[in-house]
Amino acid sequence: MQEFLETELLHNPLSQWLVALAVFAGALLALALLRKRVYAVLRTVASRTENRIDDLVIATLGETKKIFGLAVAAFAGSRVLDFNSATDRVMWHIIVAVILAQGAMWAARLLREGIDMYGRSRFGEDGGTLTTIRALQSVSTFAVWTIAILLVLENLGIHVSALVAGLGIGGIAIALAIQSVLGDLFASLAILLDKPFVVGDLLVLDDLVGAVEEIGVKTTRLRSLSGEQIVMSNANLLDSRIRNYGRMEERRVVFTLGVIYQTSPDDLEAIPDTIRTIVEAYPNTRFDRSHFKTFGPSSLDIETVYYVTVPDYQAYMDTQQAINLDVYRRFADDGIEFAYPTQTIFVEQSGPAEGLAVS
Repeated sequence: MQEFLETELLHNPLSQWLVALAVFAGALLALALLRKRVYAVLRTVASRTENRIDDLVIATLGETKKIFGLAVAAFAGSRVLDFNSATDRVMWHIIVAVILAQGAMWAARLLREGIDMYGRSRFGEDGGTLTTIRALQSVSTFAVWTIAILLVLENLGIHVSALVAGLGIGGIAIALAIQSVLGDLFASLAILLDKPFVVGDLLVLDDLVGAVEEIGVKTTRLRSLSGEQIVMSNANLLDSRIRNYGRMEERRVVFTLGVIYQTSPDDLEAIPDTIRTIVEAYPNTRFDRSHFKTFGPSSLDIETVYYVTVPDYQAYMDTQQAINLDVYRRFADDGIEFAYPTQTIFVEQSGPAEGLAVS
């Protein structure tokens, strides 16, 4: 038996391998128990507090992978064994790479959960906030893994500074070639952070009208009122004058009525008060003014301004229709006639010209 235990494997006796295996199993068990104990303590603390910091820690630790525990336990067991410098160096590179990868997972999850927590608590859960949160989470995850990969390469003996410098020179050439794409990319970040509009808003851009369906990295997609999809580059979109009806709080309504010139002065003076009474009878309206404005070519014009205090277009049209019908009925009851384009020609009769015979 003693002779069997003294048998060498990779320059280490079997007895040393058994000790290393015991260390590996003990370390793996200790890590599992530690993780279980930490989770139990954190859950107990989380149940007694109202803040979300402990929830954030629990979510972060939830990213701990089994391979991380296996790698740490294997590294601990390997310390019992004697290897040559080259093998030790390879094992060290592997354990450092695993630790960096696990650290990147923790950091990425911590940033994602932290951004989500802060964004929802500070700005609510509207579509624009959720879109911005997802964009920032993607950027933070990319940044964390970029740093982790650079650290792994540095650990492997690759000169990262020279690599970064080379990438920088190449990046300038690439940036010049794809500057329009980069312009749209930065424009998309500006849209997500500044939020001039969000998904669902109705936009008017020059002669285009559409609801925002998707805000992408390069383009934004609108669905027009007639059904087709409108695709615009983000940079071009931000260069336009955007009228965002999704942010409308109320609608200003201006309409003009024309009555005939034969309307009596008393009836003409009473019309603005009549219109005011009609407008104020409806909910979600705020009367502004009504005046006999001008003498038109074929009518006496009365201009009225009021506000519909809800942004819904259907509510605005229903209210305007009801007001128009009430005005029509009231004018009919009062004997007031609406004007329509007419032209009166006055013909003056004169005598025959001198020296001409008229038969």
